[in-house]
Amino acid sequence: MTTLTIPATTPLSRPALGTTSITTSTVQVAKRVLLRFFRTPQLIVMGTAQMGLFLFIYRYVLGGAVNPLALHGTNYVDFLVPGFVATGVLFSGIGAATGVADDLQQGFVDRLRSLPVPRASFLAGRALADTLTGTWGLLVATAVGFAVGFRPHGSIGSDLAAFGLCVVFALAFEWMFIAIGLVGGTPQGATGIAMVVFPLAFLSSSYVPVSTMPGWLQVFAQHQPVTYMVDAVRALTLSPAAEASLGHSTSYFVAWSLVWAVGAVAVFAPLAVSKYQWS
Repeated sequence: MTTLTIPATTPLSRPALGTTSITTSTVQVAKRVLLRFFRTPQLIVMGTAQMGLFLFIYRYVLGGAVNPLALHGTNYVDFLVPGFVATGVLFSGIGAATGVADDLQQGFVDRLRSLPVPRASFLAGRALADTLTGTWGLLVATAVGFAVGFRPHGSIGSDLAAFGLCVVFALAFEWMFIAIGLVGGTPQGATGIAMVVFPLAFLSSSYVPVSTMPGWLQVFAQHQPVTYMVDAVRALTLSPAAEASLGHSTSYFVAWSLVWAVGAVAVFAPLAVSKYQWS
């Protein structure tokens, strides 16, 4: 009787599950956010229309009530537009906080966690994409500013530096809005919490000189981060005339604004990471 011998075979091994690199996954998350933004015409059209409407109100309605003496010889439109552009990153950030909360509520974050991708890719991708959409908003705000009569008085280099500084602000504050979106949990909750930017924007030198405010309010308005950032942009775009009215050199305001930007990242980035890990 012949015995059938079956040769031993090597057991099949399951292929190792690879992990997508942090760079690739971050780019993919950012791409998703950008596609959703640019495929929603309402966001672009309404954002542009709102920006133009608010600047029109500040320029032609409120501008006539500002005492020219408080501007130290600067035209109100030249005073206004740098503040309007710089604070635009705050208002565009409200949408970023809402978007983070929406991703959390709709299960996108949970789906990412089930995939072999670094967990940090969601936060990094959101920060990258929302900074880019914030930069788009800065371009729109700058164009609207020129349309209502703003003209810079500095060099092209200083104007580009002012715009670059605004992009830095957008990135720094983006971490605050990511943290707000994670804490809010829902789009409605995140939007409500993000309204804290309104006091920062209006209780500053963005739209009126700090000297026109009551004395007790000037203390806060003069030393809060938005004022330093706005005055840095104003000093770069208006050059020597701005330095004379602001009382300090351009480098003084640029240095302090960068300190505040680094401080914002140092505070809110760890907070966002911690909340993301436990949400």
